[in-house]
Amino acid sequence: MITPGLARDLATLGRLGEDTSTESVLRGLTTALAAGVPGCSGGSAEHWRDQRVLVSGSHSELIMLVEGERELGEGPSAEARRTGARAYVPDVLTDTRWPRYDALATRWGVRSVLVVPIEVPPALLLVGLYSVRPGAFSPQGAHSLTEMLTEQVGVAMANMWEFEEVRTDHAQLQEALAGRALIDQAKGIIMQTSGCTAEAAFEELRRISQHHQVKVADLARLLVEEHQRKSRRRPAAG
Repeated sequence: MITPGLARDLATLGRLGEDTSTESVLRGLTTALAAGVPGCSGGSAEHWRDQRVLVSGSHSELIMLVEGERELGEGPSAEARRTGARAYVPDVLTDTRWPRYDALATRWGVRSVLVVPIEVPPALLLVGLYSVRPGAFSPQGAHSLTEMLTEQVGVAMANMWEFEEVRTDHAQLQEALAGRALIDQAKGIIMQTSGCTAEAAFEELRRISQHHQVKVADLARLLVEEHQRKSRRRPAAG
């Protein structure tokens, strides 16, 4: 079940860029499975974290199948999530464990399903492989595929989370610096109009912000914007 193309595509999931996100990694994963696993007609990925789920699929029908299974509360994905073990349906036409799921899968043209759970703390990833023919995924191939997915996807997700944390920290720092600049401008306006010190100007800002229950930075932005509007309306000295 592992081809050179699949190994290459899975390895690229760990390469980060400005557009890297959980969604992009899952989308790349499902596309790689559909293109690289022999007999696989499509792939899905469920990213579970803090009881919230993000679903991706190589085809929209598979996303609808996964979401339909979740509504039913039965099927291979539900079983894999509950047990932490692979779940395999050799043929939905002869399977007797989840009759409502089997009927739903048949409606979308699916005949065999393999779901691989991957623990990537603090998240759980459920990777689904689907085929339009029965018996597409052998137990031996599923074992080697699970090992590769666990290693490659685990690395990709860990790298992506670390990258997102750095990106979030950077955005928060930029926001804090911008807020500080606005506060300094607002203090200057107050000092200019009232002739007070910088400390007194900041105390006035804080007093007004507490009274109106708004953040100091938001109040400073409003004050600066109002000052700029008045400056634009003020006629030039002739």
